[in-house]
Amino acid sequence: MGTMLAQPPIPAFHAIPPVLRNRPTNMAVAPHSFLSATHQWTQSTRFGQCPFGFRNAYTVRVAEQSSSLIGDETPTQIKTELYQALEGINRGIFGVPSAKKADIEALVKQLESQNPTPDPILNLEKMGGCWKLVYSTITILGSKRTKLGLRDFISLGDFLQNINVAEGQAVNVIKFDVRGLNLFNGRLTIEASFKQASKSRVDIKYDNSTITPVQLMNVFRKNYHLLLGIFNPEGWLEITYLDETMRIGRDDKGNIFILERSNENSLQASS
Repeated sequence: MGTMLAQPPIPAFHAIPPVLRNRPTNMAVAPHSFLSATHQWTQSTRFGQCPFGFRNAYTVRVAEQSSSLIGDETPTQIKTELYQALEGINRGIFGVPSAKKADIEALVKQLESQNPTPDPILNLEKMGGCWKLVYSTITILGSKRTKLGLRDFISLGDFLQNINVAEGQAVNVIKFDVRGLNLFNGRLTIEASFKQASKSRVDIKYDNSTITPVQLMNVFRKNYHLLLGIFNPEGWLEITYLDETMRIGRDDKGNIFILERSNENSLQASS
């Protein structure tokens, strides 16, 4: 969960499609008939094939209208698409196919472009309370996942974050379910402090961490440094989107975090 609080130059010239090169010189050609040399001469559209770069006026108008509709999507509509894209990927913690990841990041950028709180650190009251992670680009893959037992007998529960604005503190809680002869639940709790770095960024300092109960600490003891290294929030976090129910951030390590408002108190003793 980390810092949840926290890619051939196009020719400038235009070419005349081959079919036009033998036209009589006195034949007028509409300016929009010309197509950049970087385009294929045959384009597929939802209306069929457009040979040699030509599109009739109706197709052009429809394309313009479609583009306008996409740009006019509301944050609520984009969030609905985002939640659909996040289905079945377990918050992205064990990796996401590159195409799916690109789709998610495109939706994130759309939301960021319509951020209703451009100066979130000046509106910290909107950030206070409990949040639940729904997506992160932080991943636990390969040998890391094996060493932590996350393939066989340990599963990840909720990732929660409780922000105390008045104290400038954040508590991250990662829950675990351990399967086996003695089934039990536990949690890694990471406490951090934060301070304003700009109108949209906070600097985060790691304070301390604990694992409870002791049985879970015994499971992770050998690889505790690895576990903490994955979830240590220290660094900076840029809040790129904030409304009443969703928060998006980007950290100094290039990670993206998407969180939703939660009614659960991450500091409750029960797991």
